[in-house]
Amino acid sequence: MSGYSIGIDFGTESGRVLVVEVNTGIIKAVSTVPYKHGVMVDVLPTDQRVQIPPDFALQHPQDYLDVLYHGIPAAMKEANIQPQEVKGIGIDFTSSTFICVNENLDPVCSLKEYENNPHAWVKLWKHHGPKEEAQELLDKALSEKSEWLRRYGFTVSTEWFIPKCLETINHAPDVYEAADYMLEAGDWIVAKLTGEVVRSNCPLGFKAFWSEEEGFPQKFFEELNPTLGQMVQTKLQGKIGKVGQRAGVLTEEMANSLGLPQGLPVGVSIIDAHSALLGVGASRSNQLTMVMGTSTCHMTLNEEFIQVPGISGVVKDGILPSFYAYEAGQSAVGDLFGWYVKQAPASYVEEAKKQNLSLFKYLEFLAIQKEPGESGLIALDWHNGNRSVLSDSNLTGTLIGLTLQTKPEDIYRAYLEATAFGSKIIIDNFESWGITIDRVYACGGLPQKNELLMQIYADVLNREIHVSATDHASGIGAAMLGAAAGGMELEEAVQSMKQPFLKTYYPEPKHVVKYETLFELYKEIHDEFGYKRPHIMKRLKQMTIQK
Repeated sequence: MSGYSIGIDFGTESGRVLVVEVNTGIIKAVSTVPYKHGVMVDVLPTDQRVQIPPDFALQHPQDYLDVLYHGIPAAMKEANIQPQEVKGIGIDFTSSTFICVNENLDPVCSLKEYENNPHAWVKLWKHHGPKEEAQELLDKALSEKSEWLRRYGFTVSTEWFIPKCLETINHAPDVYEAADYMLEAGDWIVAKLTGEVVRSNCPLGFKAFWSEEEGFPQKFFEELNPTLGQMVQTKLQGKIGKVGQRAGVLTEEMANSLGLPQGLPVGVSIIDAHSALLGVGASRSNQLTMVMGTSTCHMTLNEEFIQVPGISGVVKDGILPSFYAYEAGQSAVGDLFGWYVKQAPASYVEEAKKQNLSLFKYLEFLAIQKEPGESGLIALDWHNGNRSVLSDSNLTGTLIGLTLQTKPEDIYRAYLEATAFGSKIIIDNFESWGITIDRVYACGGLPQKNELLMQIYADVLNREIHVSATDHASGIGAAMLGAAAGGMELEEAVQSMKQPFLKTYYPEPKHVVKYETLFELYKEIHDEFGYKRPHIMKRLKQMTIQK
């Protein structure tokens, strides 16, 4: 098949539209549309300026539509191709990003009577509001030894779909009643394009306790909360499609708005990190892909179902047919680095400007001159909770070893190392339960930008790290799904469109030895605050919430 595919990658801060040649993987155009409202954590964007509760992370659904209405025409213009040359559209989206809509697919927050209720707005993947609901789901599932819990590493995260549903039921019953559909945002975008609700098996399996063999655990839901049980037949209605299949075709209205042909195939949506695995071409067992952005997702495929505690889920056919897809992750990586750089002293800001460097690059320049362990610091990267393997959003960050001689670059390097140690915890956990990792890939917004970070990962993991040449791996994966919707076999699309590698980082033996010692200390601190004494962090965090 010749022609082009459009891949649309909806991230945390912006959406990116890619036009990709299906036979070569050549990116003809990229249009990035920042979300006007960003991540909303302070006040709602309404006249009343309602305060957003602690641990909420909300978004404005219009920002997503703007990616379609502005990003697609801009990308098509840059690509300089005819609309008839486009063979399909694919969508990837952060998950679980949760939206309530009415029968016309209008978001409930767009209705005047609900605009000042925070629960009516989009709940972003890192929305941690439903702590009690997640704990309630977990406690009941553990007490009953629910079989479905095995697929989620015996954990339930506040970031997932069903806890957010239950949170809405408990705290905003009027919003719940106003919603005809409760959807993953990726499925909502597909529905807006096609006029038909088709739920993807990928977020359903990873974030909503659904499986192809058993469906939803409806009896469990009913016993926990009758309304939650009823939701399966009402708010969760809609067809279910598999990744790589066609969800529908572009409606006449959307085709006219976007400048694309009516009837253009649209693929079933996929989670953004999972899409990146396709983009780098990691389509075999024993390969692990680190998708490194604001957070990091660790994705791997296997022909078998293997029970692994502490992961974020395993789904049959969740990324590629005939494979079980496994997910684990870290909740704060790029977010953590960005937060710390904002704390830089004024003298560092001025010096970075003098050297015509970003603060990131300036701190990297200083930190790279340090040897592993030289600063005497170890950090825990739990500033947004711990996703894997502890699965506890109430945990917080820690920095140990500060002295009066500690410099900002020492702390910066300690945070880089902390995320590498966290990744080692995850990979060691996979391997200890029988999932061998032979090859490690890295992609996302970070690996191409920070050489020190990737060298630290190679040294800490004592593995080669193969870095993708593109920072648009998720968008490439989405374009592959667009090609598949247009009639191309998904595996053929992966082989034709996968991106080359920019660089391979090799472990430095002398650093490996030092990091082995540091990791032993990190593991002790990890276990102390994660398993033995988590109440310390939780009590401190509770005080901030009470304020």
